Amino acid sequence: MVLGSLAMLVFALVDYRIMMNAWWLIYLVNLGLLLAVQLAGTKVNGARRWLDLGFMRFQPSELTKLLLILFFARFFTKYRESINNWKTLLASGVLILIPLYLVKEQPHLSATITIAFIFCILIYIGGLSYKIIGTVLAILIPSAIIFINLIMQEGQEILDHYQFTRIMAWLNPAEYADDAYQQQNSIIAIGSGQLYGKGLYNNDISSVKNGNFIVEPQTDFIFAVTGEELGFIGCAAVIILLALIVMECLWIGRNARDQEGTIICCGFGGLIAFQSLVNISVATGLMPNTGMPLPFVSYGLTSLVMLYMGIGIVLNVGLQPKKY
Repeated sequence: MVLGSLAMLVFALVDYRIMMNAWWLIYLVNLGLLLAVQLAGTKVNGARRWLDLGFMRFQPSELTKLLLILFFARFFTKYRESINNWKTLLASGVLILIPLYLVKEQPHLSATITIAFIFCILIYIGGLSYKIIGTVLAILIPSAIIFINLIMQEGQEILDHYQFTRIMAWLNPAEYADDAYQQQNSIIAIGSGQLYGKGLYNNDISSVKNGNFIVEPQTDFIFAVTGEELGFIGCAAVIILLALIVMECLWIGRNARDQEGTIICCGFGGLIAFQSLVNISVATGLMPNTGMPLPFVSYGLTSLVMLYMGIGIVLNVGLQPKKY
């Protein structure tokens, strides 16, 4: 938090347009970090997602989310007059697919989905035609239905085995009890907190945190600890605070002095909203289990510092006058 707060202060006071002038450098640095993970990354639990710097372990895929927001903010602003041209759309598709592929190969499916979602927000705010959006949806919706039917078949080779079991554990937790136990324990923990919770930092050995009923209660399932210790009121407070941050990002973006600032703020607000929605949905059993941190709540050095940096840039956009 201290490191993130310092980063937020720096990014809030340095004109964001200085960073925008180095947009291609931002993109290349991002690719360099992702390639470094593939070549010399640290492997944990079967996934190669981290770079060991000696004094800290760094996760480039988290920083990728912010760097791509900055890059495409300048890209879509520069080509706003031709954003609906097939050449511009093709170029933007290639530019996003390269980092998406590198993140997917780590493998880091939740970050891949998040980055793809952010890109959709950025290109929409950049001025994508509703005709193109309608055409894409007309293709994607039937394709999604076919895709879901295919992955539900026994022996399918589209998804990795662990991804398939997570979906099946969500749909049928009784049959896939070994894979569903974390999500089921999370739901039980949130319910056990009732209205006021059992108390912050309680020492109850039967709690989801102290009893080791969830493997990573400080990251992906932090909302289960929130529900158990602070109850419904605590959960509602967290959701309201996150919603207010998202609304402030959108408000600053609406009043930004240029399109770059608008895209940055809306993209970062969308990032916080999406990660919050997925994390809380997983913890409450509304979505299949996927590892995604809860913004400003989950433990995680790279994720937390990246979020503070993003807030600093959003504040910077708000501090810039409309006219010089």
